[in-house]
Amino acid sequence: MFDSIRYSSKSSKSATLVVGVFASDSKSEGAKPTLDAATGRIVASVGGGDAVKGAISRPEFEGAMGTSVEAFAGVGGKTRVIVVGLGKADKLTTETLRFVGGVIGRKLAAAKSVGAAIELATAVKASGTGISALSAGSAVGEGLGLIGWVCDEFKGSVTKKKDAKGKEVSPRTKLDVASSDSKFSAGVERGLGLAVSANFCRTLSQTPPNIATTSYMAQQARAMAKKVGLKFSVMEGAALEREKMEGLINVGKGSKYKPCLVRLEYSPRGKNKNAKPLVLIGKTMTYDTGGLSLKINNGMVGMKRDKDGGCAVLGAMHAIATVIQPNRPVVALLSIAENSINEEAYRPDDVITYRNGVTVEVTNTDAEGRLVLADALCWACDKEDPSAIIDLATLTGGVVVALGSTYAGMFCENDALRAKVEAASAASGERVWRLPMHQEYRDLMKSPVADILNSNANRKAHPIQGAAFLSYFVDEKIPWCHLDIAGVHVADSNKGAFVDGPTGWGTRLLAELMDA
Repeated sequence: MFDSIRYSSKSSKSATLVVGVFASDSKSEGAKPTLDAATGRIVASVGGGDAVKGAISRPEFEGAMGTSVEAFAGVGGKTRVIVVGLGKADKLTTETLRFVGGVIGRKLAAAKSVGAAIELATAVKASGTGISALSAGSAVGEGLGLIGWVCDEFKGSVTKKKDAKGKEVSPRTKLDVASSDSKFSAGVERGLGLAVSANFCRTLSQTPPNIATTSYMAQQARAMAKKVGLKFSVMEGAALEREKMEGLINVGKGSKYKPCLVRLEYSPRGKNKNAKPLVLIGKTMTYDTGGLSLKINNGMVGMKRDKDGGCAVLGAMHAIATVIQPNRPVVALLSIAENSINEEAYRPDDVITYRNGVTVEVTNTDAEGRLVLADALCWACDKEDPSAIIDLATLTGGVVVALGSTYAGMFCENDALRAKVEAASAASGERVWRLPMHQEYRDLMKSPVADILNSNANRKAHPIQGAAFLSYFVDEKIPWCHLDIAGVHVADSNKGAFVDGPTGWGTRLLAELMDA
């Protein structure tokens, strides 16, 4: 929707003014902003400017959350005023504000605004909910930045326009935003930064599989690491064999695009640089045909997004390096492969022996994500000395059946880590729902041939089967959380802060986790 969005303290010079009112305030003389008659800028927090009063007096506007109305103020009516409804004051949340940020972005894009003064801090304070100006600004900034995402590099001559000299012409504007409240402004700047990271994730998700090959994903990780100051390394070829990365090796056999394990590291300055790192692991299947257990009908469409766990981890590392900058180390591991078919493809009935000695009977080559994640989990436990491990994966269709597109499935038996993930979920608006992990579920994965099998034909507890399988590759002394994001990584409707397509789910949650 925009070529770019940035925070700028000078944006108010040519700004559209954005103010918020609650449903209970929309027909009263409550806490509303006053406008300078000449410039249209906010000058006070009580009373009512004529433009705003006129706008909110319209019968069609009642202040319901996400609704909006426009007016014009200043000399000659040159200042556009957007009044956005915040709903009931006592129901205000950061999730509401994130949604409202998306609404604001849509209105600014439609108006082709180049600057916006967003004045919601007074309303937030008046709500009595205790939401800080910083948190409120961050939520609005996230919503604004997320709705601003555009991925049109795969559009061609039918869509893209050029001027007389053959130079491509963008129909979108560059937007500067600001606020008169310093803490709210700092929050907006933070939120926009988090949105940049999430949008990086979304663009990778959107990239088609003939472009986003295994080597492409490794190259994108390398380029991002160099840009933001992360350490980068990649394990491939003979190194995978030497380190017994049997999941990646076997799953990747059927594709000409060879598998690899990418490692990124954020190191803080100061005395904590040698502390135990949090390890983030992402399933990064660049395409999943199902292998020899071939997907049927249209089940293959959209499998370019089977890499979204890894995309989210890349986005999180970008946010950690550029926005959060925590005072503790963070390591990211991406298990990258393509699940395809040729004469060397791995088969149902194969047995794979992992570096930790666990043997796996392959019963379904379409349950490949857990096989490549197992390598990264083993490596994290063996080599990284982690304080905790969190993995993200589009792992099972079963979690979509269980939770739909509202919650990600969370499997975490460590109380302290689970509490942190839940707090980060609340802060980011990326919802998680705890699912059980009991020995009976682990027993479902026992094999009559090997130690365990990768998929039980019995569909009972399908999403839990995937987590139960992964548990065999995690040291029980290490806190571990598995997030199955299969239901939440794509938006299927165009509303709030998102359009149809990838959501970047997990990027902001992991960033908030590191900011706790």
